[in-house]
Parts: sequence; C-alpha cells; structure tokens
Amino acid sequence: MMAARVFRLGCAVGVAALLAGCGGSQHEDLRAWMAQQRAQLHPQVQPIEPPKPYIPASYTLTSQVDPFADTKLETGVRQEMNRLSPEVLAQMNRPKQPLEQYTLDQIQMVGSLLIKGQRYALLRAGNLLFRAHVGEYAGQHYGRITQITEDQVVLNELVQDATGDWVQRTATLQLQESSK
Repeated sequence: MMAARVFRLGCAVGVAALLAGCGGSQHEDLRAWMAQQRAQLHPQVQPIEPPKPYIPASYTLTSQVDPFADTKLETGVRQEMNRLSPEVLAQMNRPKQPLEQYTLDQIQMVGSLLIKGQRYALLRAGNLLFRAHVGEYAGQHYGRITQITEDQVVLNELVQDATGDWVQRTATLQLQESSK
C-alpha cells in the first residue's frame, strides 16, 4: 500500500517536470510575434453621431373637421352612395329575403317541383329547406334567380370588381344527389 503511494507520488512529480519543460522558451518567438502584431493593429472606428433632439409638433387645426369624427365618415359614405347607379341603390335599399343571409357555398339545390306550370327549386341552407321561384333572391351578392330547371338554378349576381365598379355575373347551383 505504501509502495502504491510512492509510485503515484513519483508519477505526479514526473508529469510535473515534463510540463515545466514545455513552458520554457520554446514558444517565446511566437509570443513576441503576437505582441508585435497587436502593437501594429490600430482599428479605425467612426464615432457615432449624437441623436438629434426631439421637437414635438402640435396639432393646431381645431377649426377644421377632425379626421376621426363620425361626421367625416358619414360624409364619405354619402359621397360613395351618390356615385352608385340606381340599380345598385335599389338592391341595397330593398328588404332582404331569407336566402340572402347565406353565401352560395352554403346553399344546396336538393330538388325541384312543378306546381301549376311553375317550377320551384328546393334549396337547403343550413338546416332549413326553402322553396324558391324565379325572381327571388339568394346569396349575399344580390343574386336574383333567373332560371330553374330540373337540375340547376341560374342566378344573376351584382358584385364589385377589382376597380370598385358594380358588374353582373352569372352563378349556378347544381342539383346535389343524395347518397341516402
């Protein structure tokens, strides 16, 4: 046990002597070169400009209309309504029919009926079933039913295009076959 301690102590002294030998003047030339390079290095740093002082601006146009007032919004809506055609104004001012609360994606044609020579479409919207005829409205784009056949309903819709103009387009609802 004593021999093991002496052996360990001898190994430790040997390793320490080897490490002391590595720290000598062998790398002095490298250290001198690094010191010379650090001395020659002079970075060029541009100083940051001091911030400009903040000068608050006051809003003194109290005699003019407040841009956030309700009267300003009402004036803009009134001007927009004056530019609309009589056809569009008539559509906007008439009472809405029940099928107009649904988009055309939510309405399905599930059948048709012929009663006393007049064709009716059976339209399902949500959980409700509607009987619609030519001249009624459906969808949220002022879609008026113009034609009903056994397998489809044709509507004329009034929509705004990308430029803001109101144009008519045709949409159809196809008969949905039941899987039951």
